[in-house]
Amino acid sequence: MTSQPQSAAISPDIVARVLSESLPYIKSFHGKTIVIKYGGNAMTEEALQRSFAHDVVLLKLIGLNPIVVHGGGPQIDEALRKIGKQGTFIQGMRVTDAETMEVVEWVLGGQVQQDIVMMINEAGGKAVGLTGKDGCLIQAVKKMLPNKEDPSKPLDIGFVGDIARVEPAVVKALQDDQFIPVISPIGYGEDGLAYNINADIVAGKMAEVLGAEKLLMMTNTPGVLDKNGQLLRALSATTIDALFADGTISGGMLPKISSALDAARNGVKSVHVVDGRVPHCLLLEILTDRGVGTMISSE
Repeated sequence: MTSQPQSAAISPDIVARVLSESLPYIKSFHGKTIVIKYGGNAMTEEALQRSFAHDVVLLKLIGLNPIVVHGGGPQIDEALRKIGKQGTFIQGMRVTDAETMEVVEWVLGGQVQQDIVMMINEAGGKAVGLTGKDGCLIQAVKKMLPNKEDPSKPLDIGFVGDIARVEPAVVKALQDDQFIPVISPIGYGEDGLAYNINADIVAGKMAEVLGAEKLLMMTNTPGVLDKNGQLLRALSATTIDALFADGTISGGMLPKISSALDAARNGVKSVHVVDGRVPHCLLLEILTDRGVGTMISSE
């Protein structure tokens, strides 16, 4: 007698119900672009890596167009430690001197990107890695941070960029040929220099430019939490401004939520901050009635 897979323990009725529940979402989102910011535990835990790759390939096979924008903070920190450097942050942004920028390019545009590409390909997809230089995808300008102590002297954090322009032709061409773009958040300026750009900002801008149906940002929390640690399932522009003001949203969540709100205000139909520690969180958020995070709207 052949052994049954572990999933056989789930009753056929439940399986049929879940598949039936996904049908309206598949019909609604067929042919639409879904931008996914991939980071956190989902990038570092093997089981979650497999879950993520499976979800992305399945979304592509059923007719959606997933685009992956990845981070890599822990991998950058590990590489910096190996050369005796300590990563530092100001207002949630990594301070990036010339030596750190070399590490960022090697880690994000090389090691991390290729690991994700291979992982998706092994799951049955066709992924292609890109940086901002490919096809002039991400044109950057040097970013300066506001100085609360002296507004006349903005803070210089090195080779950190803001997005000046996104030229999406190369991404659209890959989509049309059924590839899955995997984008490293490295931009290139008119000066020919590379700039480290926050991956949340890149994901948000990519979703805007491509007119994405959804932007999903994977995190290491259940979503956006209030000061008591309770999940906030829905946020508007007004409530987000209040959370910024009272310090509920701070640190690394600042660029994430700011980018999510900008995307919602600029045409992305649905923005979600989802719990990347939940296996198959992408499928749960996109194809079922169950949400696994916080939904952000522009109203």
